[in-house]
Amino acid sequence: MKQTIIVAAAAAVCSGGALAQSSVTLGGVMDAAARSVANSGGGSVKSLVSGANSTSRLYFRGNEELGNGLSAGFWIESGINIDAGTSSGGTQFWDRRATLSLASKPAGEVRLGRDYTPTYTTWSRHDVFSHVGVAGSNNFSSAAQQGPVRNAFGTNPNTTVRSSNSVQYILPAGLGGVEGALMLAAGEGGTAANGQHKLIGGRLAWQTKVFGVSAAYATTENDLTASGKFKDGVIGANGAIGPVRLTAALRRYEQSQAKQTNLMLGALGSIGATDLKLSYLQANLQGRVGATSIDNNDARQIGLGVVYNLSKRTGLYAQAARIENEGTATFVIPGGTTLPAGGRSTGWEAGLRHNF
Repeated sequence: MKQTIIVAAAAAVCSGGALAQSSVTLGGVMDAAARSVANSGGGSVKSLVSGANSTSRLYFRGNEELGNGLSAGFWIESGINIDAGTSSGGTQFWDRRATLSLASKPAGEVRLGRDYTPTYTTWSRHDVFSHVGVAGSNNFSSAAQQGPVRNAFGTNPNTTVRSSNSVQYILPAGLGGVEGALMLAAGEGGTAANGQHKLIGGRLAWQTKVFGVSAAYATTENDLTASGKFKDGVIGANGAIGPVRLTAALRRYEQSQAKQTNLMLGALGSIGATDLKLSYLQANLQGRVGATSIDNNDARQIGLGVVYNLSKRTGLYAQAARIENEGTATFVIPGGTTLPAGGRSTGWEAGLRHNF
């Protein structure tokens, strides 16, 4: 239940008068879980983690109706580490979103600031684990691996999820299921170490209640991409068969001579108040990093999960996953010991989520 405060009312204009209404909403998610991760060559590590079913966050958003279908709005959102009581963004407090927008019901929305990239929006739609937790697809977008993500960004912030300094145009609703957006982000003459990148990307989808297809593509440039732009492409499809939703998506990262292709298959079924989840992911690396071949550094992940919804806002959940690496790959479930090349990572977690 989001708390909405009416902060402004009417303003007279000339002899007639125009009514403008503003509102500010406070909302968020609190999510905490007990997790255990066991990696090859080491014992299990147990911890309390934040945001395993849905990222813990706090947001403020506001909207002002300007008349004739036009509105202005803002959205600022900060990630929270419940286990430690800290901000997940460190010094970047509004790390999840910070946007100002002008929207028209017939023409669409122009949004300025930090927001999700078009490729992430398309990819995450098909992840039944919402890109978080032991079974999230984020486990296969790690900069710890030798490959295109690390080539283009090092261990600095990257554009596989969000981009700062962006201008985004979003198509209006009511186009018969057609959705789309175009994003441009300025590098501002900075460096990857400061999270500054030049990005050009877009997405297009057709989505109904029972079926959808979508595609997205983006390129990123920074001071680490002199040998070639970082390229990020996604295609996906989803469909509902009774109470079960099936998803499939393919995402490819490329930079210079290195490529990584992630395949994701998922199923989400609902039985009363219970949601059941199943996903399979595969990462296939190809090409070279300098003189080193990465062709054999592949990995597979399988995830299982269950959520029992106590209400529309609160749920109990449990989920588990296993990653099998090949070659010198070291993809891991976060929270365990150092994984040897080609090792196995297994984890489970159980927690509580509350939306407010």
